[in-house]
Amino acid sequence: MAESYIIEVSSGTAGIVVRDDAGFRFFAAAHDFMPMEGRYFRSARDAERAAIRFDHDRRVASAVPKRGAAVA
Repeated sequence: MAESYIIEVSSGTAGIVVRDDAGFRFFAAAHDFMPMEGRYFRSARDAERAAIRFDHDRRVASAVPKRGAAVA
């Protein structure tokens, strides 16, 4: 049986990691985490940290007004 873990970020499922000979491979469960699809990590905890960091960076980037955009 494969060793696998669910990765949750902000109370939602980001994806799962499944252990194979190369490490823990990430499979996205949510569209927002598709850029992480297929990445390998040394541990499930490393994958969780990466998903949390990815989510944070994505949220910060979306909060910054786009260049040339009207600001209310």
